[in-house]
Amino acid sequence: MLWIGIDVGGTFTDGVVYDDATQIFTYAKAPSTPGSPTDGVLAVLDQLGCQALDKVARVCHGVTIGTNAILEKKGAEVWMLVTRGFRDVLEIGRTNRPVLYDLRTLKTPPLAPRTRTLEVTERLLFDGSVRQPIDAVEVDERVAAIPDRPDIAVAICFLHSYANSAHEQLALARAEAARPDCFVCTSSDVLPQFREVERFGTTVLNAYIGPLMRRYLDTLSVSLRDRSYKHDLFIMTSNGGVSTAERAKRLPVATVLSGPAGGVAAAVRLGAQRGFANLITCDMGGTSTDVCLIEQLRIPVTDQQRIGDYANRTPQIEINAVGAGGGSIAWLAPGDILMVGPQSAGADPGPACYGKGGEEPTVTDANLVLNRLSPESPLAGRIALDLGLATAAVTCLGQRIGLDAATLAGGIIRIAVARMVSAIKEISIANGHDPRDFALLAYGGAGPMHATAIADELEMMRVLVPVGPGNFAAFGSLISDLRRDYARTRTVNLATAVWVDLDALFAGIEAQARRDLLAEGVPAERIVLSRTAGMRYLGQSWELHVDLPTSLDSIAGMQAAFADVHDRRFGHRSSGSVEIVNFRLVARGEVDKPEPPKWPANVTLADAVLGARPVWFDGSWFDTPVYDRARLPAGAHLSGPIVVEEAGATTIVPPHWSTAVLEYGELLLERN
Repeated sequence: MLWIGIDVGGTFTDGVVYDDATQIFTYAKAPSTPGSPTDGVLAVLDQLGCQALDKVARVCHGVTIGTNAILEKKGAEVWMLVTRGFRDVLEIGRTNRPVLYDLRTLKTPPLAPRTRTLEVTERLLFDGSVRQPIDAVEVDERVAAIPDRPDIAVAICFLHSYANSAHEQLALARAEAARPDCFVCTSSDVLPQFREVERFGTTVLNAYIGPLMRRYLDTLSVSLRDRSYKHDLFIMTSNGGVSTAERAKRLPVATVLSGPAGGVAAAVRLGAQRGFANLITCDMGGTSTDVCLIEQLRIPVTDQQRIGDYANRTPQIEINAVGAGGGSIAWLAPGDILMVGPQSAGADPGPACYGKGGEEPTVTDANLVLNRLSPESPLAGRIALDLGLATAAVTCLGQRIGLDAATLAGGIIRIAVARMVSAIKEISIANGHDPRDFALLAYGGAGPMHATAIADELEMMRVLVPVGPGNFAAFGSLISDLRRDYARTRTVNLATAVWVDLDALFAGIEAQARRDLLAEGVPAERIVLSRTAGMRYLGQSWELHVDLPTSLDSIAGMQAAFADVHDRRFGHRSSGSVEIVNFRLVARGEVDKPEPPKWPANVTLADAVLGARPVWFDGSWFDTPVYDRARLPAGAHLSGPIVVEEAGATTIVPPHWSTAVLEYGELLLERN
C-alpha cells in the first residue's frame, strides 16, 4: 500500500509518497495556488503518479489555510454569545503594552467586537455549580438576531464553562438547530481552561477561520473520493500529531502551525535514528523560515504562542517564525538602508527570475546571480530560472546605492541570514541554551542553501541535511501519530492533597481519551497516554507544564518534578507550597512508521559529478564542483567549496566546510 504526505506552503505545495512494499520514497513539488489550494494538492498528486488513490492507505496533510486567513485578516464575521455582564472581556483584554514606552500604542481590535457580542442570561461559579440557569428562549432570540449570511460564524463563550459545559452545549444545540449552515463552536470544546480572556479569544479565533477551513476540507475530501480514496483524511496539527479531517473542521485553530509542525516531528524521528539528541531546526521555504529547539529529543509544546496579533492558547510546538524565505523581497528603507522581507513575492508572481511578472529582487534572485542556483536546473523540476531577469532586478536596486550586482546579492543573503540567526538566538541564547551544543538541521527548499552561513554566525560546528529536504515537512505529516490533548482546570494545593484523589482525576481523563481514540479506529494496544500538570508556586500568576513520569505515584514525586522544571527554566527552586492549576493528558494513537532503505554505496563519486561553475563566497568567485545528490555514494567525504543539487533543494558547502554522506543518505556538514 501507499502512504502520502502533503504540505501546502506559501510558495510551494510539497508531497511525498511511500511504497511499503518496495520501501521507496518519491518526492514532488508544485507551485501553491492561493486562490484554490486544492488545485496545488491535486497537482502534486499527479506528479507523484497518484491520479488514482484506491491503493493508498493513508493521506496526511499539512495546511496553511487558517494561518494565512488570520495573517491576511480574511476570516469570517464572528458573533459571540457571552454570559450577561461579560460583554467587554475581549475589549478590555489584558493591560499589557505591546511596546512598553509607546504612549500612542493601541490594542488590536478583537475579531468579535462589542457590537457583535450578545449577552445571555446564565451564570456558573468557578466550581461548575449553577448560580443562574440558562435562559433557552433568550438564546433563541440572540441567535435569531445574528445576520443570515454564509460568512457568519458564532463563538459561544460562557463564564467558567471549563468546569461545567452544560450551558454552552445547550446553546450550541439550539444555535445549530436554528442555523444548520452556520459554523458554531464553544469555548469548552476549543479550550476548556480557566482565564476568560485567553479562552474567549482562542474560541473566537477558531470561529474566525472555521467556515474557510470547513469549505476547504470538504472540497479536498470530495476531490480525493473522486480519485477513489476510501479512508479518513488526516490533518497535521500544531501539537506535532495528526487528527481526522472531521475533528480539524470543528477545531481548525489547532492547525495554525500545521506545516512547520510536520518538519519538527520528522526532525525528532531523524534525531533518534541517527543519534542527534539536540537539534535546532531551520525550515526555510519560499515565504518564511521556521526554527525550533529540540533538547534531548523532546518536542517543545507550549500554549503561550500568538498568530499575527492574536493569542492562540491551544497546545502547539514552540516554533519561532521570521519572514525570511526564498521569495523575501529586498528593498531600501529611508536612508538607503538595505532590508530583506518580511514581504514576499510568494508563488504569484514570485521572484523576478520566475518570469511571471515579478520585478523586485528576492533572496532567490540573489542566489541565482551568485551562481548558487543554476539556470539550467528548473526549480522544483518545473520552474525555469531566468538569470537575465534576476540580474536586472538586482542590478536595478544596486545602482540606487552604488553596488554591483554580485556585491548587492551577497548583501541580500547576509541580511536574510542575519534575520534567521536572530530568530534562532531567541529560542536558544535567550532561554539559556548555547547553540554550539546543538546540530543545525536544515530543510525546506532553501534551508540547505543558507545553513552553513547561519551556523558560522552561531559558531555551530555541524549541519545535518535530511534526504528530501524540500519535502521534509510533508514527510513529517506522513509519520506523525494521531494526537489528542486534554485539559481539566482544578486548583489543588499539594500541601493538603491526597495522591489517590489526584490519580483518580487523571484516570478519569484517561478513560475519556481511550474512548475517543477507540471511536476513531485506534487499536487499544496502540494508545499511549502521557500525564502533564500545570503547576506553580503558591502566589505565582502563571504555571509551568510539568511532564509526569509513568512511574510517578506520590505527591512528593510531583513536587520534585515541578522543582526540577522550575530550576531548569528560571535557575532556582523554592521550598514554598506548590499548587496544581490544571491536569493535562496527551493521548497518542501510534501509527506504522516507514523504514527508509540504506543509501547506495556501490557507485563511484565520479558518477555524481554534474560539472563545475564559478560560485560567489565571501566576496570572491570560486571554481566550484557541482554534484548530483542522488548519485553520491554512502560514505563519501567531500571538501568545500561544492554545490550539491537535487530535486527540490540545493546544498551549499563553502570553502571552510566539508560534508559526508551518511549510511541512510543524510548529508553531515562539518566546519573545518
